[in-house]
Formats: sequence, C-alpha cells, structure tokens
Amino acid sequence: MKTETSLILASSSPRRRELLQTLGLPFTVMTSDVDETTQPGMSPKAVVEELALRKARAVASRLDAGVVLGSDTVVVLDGRILGKPADEPDAFRMLSALQGREHTVYSGVALIDAATGRFEVAHSKTAVRIRPLTEREIRSYIATKEPMDKAGSYAIQGIGSTLVESIEGDYFTVVGLPLCLTAGMLFRFGITLL
Repeated sequence: MKTETSLILASSSPRRRELLQTLGLPFTVMTSDVDETTQPGMSPKAVVEELALRKARAVASRLDAGVVLGSDTVVVLDGRILGKPADEPDAFRMLSALQGREHTVYSGVALIDAATGRFEVAHSKTAVRIRPLTEREIRSYIATKEPMDKAGSYAIQGIGSTLVESIEGDYFTVVGLPLCLTAGMLFRFGITLL
C-alpha cells in the first residue's frame, strides 16, 4: 500500500513553487528565513548545499512529520559568487561582467525527514553563456525590474532568456530547482513521481 508523505517546500521563491507544481506533487510552503551568511572561502557547491540544508533544517525543526525540501542557487563568475543585486548600479555591474562570457550556476537541494532527522544533500551545476550586450540593452533589461531579486541579475525563465546564448547542463538548475536531481532524492524519501 502506498502512503502519502507530506512534502514541505522551505522557500518563499515563486520560481521554486512553480517548478515543484509542474511535478504534480501536493506540497505546502513554509518559509525558512535563515541567515544566508557563509564562511569566506567556501566553494560554490559547499555554499549551495550548506544553505539548502540550513533552510530545510529551519523548517523541519518546527514539524513533527513530513519531508522538507530546501534549495539555494548561486551564480559564479571567475570563482566569485554573484548574489542578488543591491541596487540598479550593482545589477548593471553584474550584467556588464557576465555579458559575452560563460559563467556557472549552482543549485543545492536538501531533503529532511522531519520525523526521523534523516537528510540528504546534493547539488547540480550548469554552464551559461550570456551573449554580448550593449550598454543600452543592459539598461533596458534593468528597467524591466526583473533582475532586481535574481542571483546574477538575470532570470533565464523571463525576459532574461533573450540574453542567454547557450547553456550546458540542466536548465532547471538555472531557474533554481534541478528537477531531475530533486525527483531522484524524493524517490529515496518515499515520494514517487512516476
């Protein structure tokens, strides 16, 4: 007999919510509101795994049962993590640095069984090339406001898709939740999709 395990998304990200909905799984959302500061010198994969686990643990600690899903995404250029822009000049600086070049996006995923404390953490990475951009194009894109709450100052699933020349790897890693990786992890926690 198949039992339904409740799934809780530890994220306020509308993109992660939409991606999880595409899998057809019932889930609830509980925000984690954790400190996202990490130790200097951590590798990008360590950062996304640490933050994904921190988010999942914060929510799991408030529950008696269910599987909690935490995720985190960073954009990395020349070994430096580019976060969300502080303001429009910061977004301009990031997009100017990214244009005409390849960078890497890392997304970490953590699952925790709130009843037992069992957890699993993994990450996925994807190479993204942004086409060469003029200053006017960058300023016009910033004027849409889309870059303002996105790591690296662009959204591959929005107007920012017109900036992306190519990707190598999982598209959903760039959006913020690698679905293939997540599905495999959920299966190991008794939540099957197919």
